[in-house]
Amino acid sequence: MKKMIGSPGTVSGLMLRLGQCATAAASIGVMVSAPGFSSYTAFCFLVASMGLQMIWSLGLACLDVYAIRRRSDLQSPILLSLFAVGDWVTALLSLAAACSSGGVTVLFTKDTLFCKQASLSCNWFQISVGLAFFNWGLAAISSHAMFWILI
Repeated sequence: MKKMIGSPGTVSGLMLRLGQCATAAASIGVMVSAPGFSSYTAFCFLVASMGLQMIWSLGLACLDVYAIRRRSDLQSPILLSLFAVGDWVTALLSLAAACSSGGVTVLFTKDTLFCKQASLSCNWFQISVGLAFFNWGLAAISSHAMFWILI
């Protein structure tokens, strides 16, 4: 199998997974700390999607730590297929959640000026959505690497 940046069982793969986990946790933390987020489905979807991303990334980061410490190879085709499908699913969910939440945030802040009328923390929403897009970027890198390793 090929060795690439972000491959499972490597230090770069571990850093990628830890970055995904950290940005997902930060996005959840910022969104949950904003009052009124639970009244809007897109923001709840963002929290659920980032929660799934955080669990997936943390699990694979633990697997990377195990493989690095044991110097074992995680390049079997069955494992790589599982990682690739999991990365694709979580990346698509992260993109969908970030886009829907971003759309609602733009609607609230720019189009309807709803943030100025209601007592919503739209700055917190924007920060959380930005972190979600950054998380999607890391997930896209990971899923792209898995795709090329699999081929």
